[in-house]
Amino acid sequence: MDATAPRYERPPISLIESDIHPYGISLFVGGMEGASDLELLKANGVTTVINCAVNLDFNYVSDPLSPQGQPVDYGYGDIRYYKLGLIDGPGNPETMFVAGYYLLRGALDQVLPERHTYPRRERGNVLVNCRGGRSRSVALTALFLHLTLPDRYPRLEDALDHVRSQRQLRRDEWFETPKPMLVEAVRRAAGWIRMIESDRTGTAPLQAAV
Repeated sequence: MDATAPRYERPPISLIESDIHPYGISLFVGGMEGASDLELLKANGVTTVINCAVNLDFNYVSDPLSPQGQPVDYGYGDIRYYKLGLIDGPGNPETMFVAGYYLLRGALDQVLPERHTYPRRERGNVLVNCRGGRSRSVALTALFLHLTLPDRYPRLEDALDHVRSQRQLRRDEWFETPKPMLVEAVRRAAGWIRMIESDRTGTAPLQAAV
């Protein structure tokens, strides 16, 4: 391999949206290289990681509570870490993107108590990742933008194209980034979430733009 060649086909993490109302945070998408680079995450103000990949895990523990010699460390990490275990293809239960949307929104809405057992209380930017940052993380991020910023992304396709462009995915790979069955799952999830939110607020369901 040429030592002067770029390490990645695209950046390890990509800024997708800045200053998201009402949270005031920026949202990034990346792959396993970016999600595992703590210096890069801290340099970009990322305090929270949402891992969408069922076949990938990270150990962010920097302040272990595990006894010496414990085979697997557990304890407090430098990153607030959430896991949504999606398959990059068929096989996911239909409701998993509904869960993913509320997991991401919950990570932003949570207010952690002022106790020593919650040492990572700072609010910062969020990285959504999967193995390559091309499919599962793109799908979840597009769903979130479409529902959270409907004036900017009235159609799901608008949000998908924005994430693809910001992630620097090549146009010739857009047909599989995200995988088609994930796009369809996200489309169904958007409809279900609108019904959930309308029932919760007592308002008429929002209609998707066509």
